[in-house]
Formats: sequence, C-alpha cells, structure tokens
Amino acid sequence: MGVDARVGHVGVTVVGIGADGWDGLGASARAAVSSAEVLLGSSRQLSLVPSSVTAARVAWPSPMMPAVPGLLATYAGRDVCVLASGDPMLYGIGSRISADVVIPYVSSVSLACARLGWAVEDVHVVRQIATLGAVVHPGRRLLVLSADGSSPAKVAAVLAARGYGASALTVLSQLGGPDESVVSGVDSPFDGLNVVAVECRGTALSPNVPGLPDEAYEHDGQLTKREVRAVTLSRLVPIPGQLLWDVGAGAGSIAIEWCRTHSSCRAYAVEQSQERADRISRNASELGVPAVSVVVGRAPDVLDLPAPDAVFVGGGVTVPGMVERCWRALRPGGRLVVNAVTVESEAVVARWHAELGGDLVRVAISRGSPVGGFTGWRPMMPVTTWAVTKVTKEEAE
Repeated sequence: MGVDARVGHVGVTVVGIGADGWDGLGASARAAVSSAEVLLGSSRQLSLVPSSVTAARVAWPSPMMPAVPGLLATYAGRDVCVLASGDPMLYGIGSRISADVVIPYVSSVSLACARLGWAVEDVHVVRQIATLGAVVHPGRRLLVLSADGSSPAKVAAVLAARGYGASALTVLSQLGGPDESVVSGVDSPFDGLNVVAVECRGTALSPNVPGLPDEAYEHDGQLTKREVRAVTLSRLVPIPGQLLWDVGAGAGSIAIEWCRTHSSCRAYAVEQSQERADRISRNASELGVPAVSVVVGRAPDVLDLPAPDAVFVGGGVTVPGMVERCWRALRPGGRLVVNAVTVESEAVVARWHAELGGDLVRVAISRGSPVGGFTGWRPMMPVTTWAVTKVTKEEAE
C-alpha cells in the first residue's frame, strides 16, 4: 500500500493561485495570504502578490520537494502560507504536506477543458512525458502537464515514435491570465507555464491489459512469452497502488506490464546481468512506465527492498533461500507466483506447493508455423505456474 509522505505542522495554509495572480483570488484566499507571516512559493508565484502584503517571502529552492520538510520546520510556530499553482490537490503540493486549510484555484486541467470544450471526465491527465507511451491509444484525449517551454516538442516526438505523429496538438499557455494563448501545433516558442492537449490519431495498439506482443520488447530470448505472461499477471492480480518484485526479470516484461495496468502501480525488476538490466530500463522507458525500478544483483541477496504486495519469480527458484525470502517479505494478502520450465525447478515448486498450498497450472502453448506449403503447430516449452496467496491473520483464524 502507498505511504502517506505528507509533512507539515499547525499553522500552514495552502492557497492556489492562477496566472491572473492577485486579481483572481477570492476573499478567503486574499485574507489567508495577507495575514501570513511567511509566504512560501516559487519566485513567479511570490511576484504575483502585491507589496502591501508584508509577509516574509521565501522562494522554493531547486529541487523543491526535498527542501520542503526543512523549510516547514524552520518556520514552525509561525503563520505560514504556501502558494501553489491552480488546484494544490491536483498533482500539487497540497497533497504532499499536512495543512490546516487548502484554498484551491481553478486547475489548469479544468481551464484547458473549458477552452477546448472537452468533458474533464473524458480526459486522461499525464503528469510526466515519460509515461506517455503507456496511455497513447486511438481516439484518446490527453492533457499533458508541461515542465517547461520545451515540453510540447517533446510530446510531439514521443507521439511520432509511437506511430501517432498525426495526432492533433494544442498548446495552452498562461491559462486564466492576461497573456493566455491557445495555439495549434508545436512549432511556436512557448511560455513555460503551459499544458499540451492531444487528440490521439493513429492505429498502433498497445493496450494496458497484460499480453503485449513479444516484439514490443528488446530481449535476448529471456522473455516470458505473450500468452504465458497474460496468465502469469492474471495470477499476480495487479491492484492500483501496489508493489511487485519481478525476480529474475530477464527483459522486464512482467514488471512493465504490471505497471502499465495502472499509473500508481510500482515494481522492482531484479536482474543479475547488467546487460539485461540496461535492457529492462530501455523497455520500461519505451513502454511508458518509469515506475519500474531496476535492481542489479543476485537474488535473494539483493532483496532488501520495500515489502511487496506480489512477487514473481521467473528465474532462480532453485537458488537456496529464494522462496523463503520472497514468502517472508510478502505483505499479508500478497501473491507469490513462480514459473518453472525445467525438471529441477518443477521439483522445487512441487515441494513448496505441498508445504504452502496454492494452485498449480501447466500451460502449453503451440503457435501456427509454416510446414512446407501448409501450416502446422509448433509447440513452445510448457510452463508450470504455481500461485499462492499469503493469508492475513484474520483469515488464518
């Protein structure tokens, strides 16, 4: 499960402010800013507050988030007002600190949808360009929250690489402010405060359900094949917000497709080969899932990682202590899935199945292949899958 990483103290108010600055704030927001002893915000946000406000102004350093706990501790006991862009609870600092009061402004997402005539509930919001590869589908509408003025061109490049170069792009800058602009295409220079609206146009299919084509991955043969991958992930049961260990990850396909099921899913891909680990990173980047973290080393020695909600052992189950370490690390309710393709690994699986229970399934796949002028079936190596759930204390009783 996710960890509440919020920090803060009594006396913190978070106020959302738009590109229209002070003029766009309501009475309660103005009162909160005016009564503060300390204002925290970006240099741009602080400049929007009139000089009549006498609070001490402290600009965020870069990087910002690591500095937040220390700054809040420095001003503990004083009336602190944190300025945030738009709605502080939409990918903003409001969800990262504990505040007494949050006063939101209209989010850039709502403003952009209003300008475009798009229903907010029908739009997928993309916070990081690195995740675009996981959400580009025919006909989908996206709003990409830009990092700076170079973001629109980067979005266009990703779309082109995914076969969606014909997508319609609109860049909306300084939304709600006097210098607001709405521009079709990405050829113009853009203000750093912008969002990119995308109407996806293309035919390439890269679904978020498990079972991507094997060709979607760069690999050296160490790849859980498409059909077996779909079965394996169905037993791992990807749940939003949960963490997977993919042990003996090979090309990283299990970890990658776990994370593609939902943007909040996370995974560690554990691989002892540096060459394969580098390949996993490239595959994860190409398929839009930066939430896959690659761990290089021999398992179970390197499994000193945050407790997982699910563990997949695709290689190394015969290594002494492997199953014990993975089972011990699992959270209550967690799932352990092991794939075995050799007699030796099947023997280990059979022994643990007898001790811990669970389900055993053998998957045998044959693919059509040319036989002279005809088509015959070419069998793949059968895979034995063992899946077991770690019951909670309540269930055990």
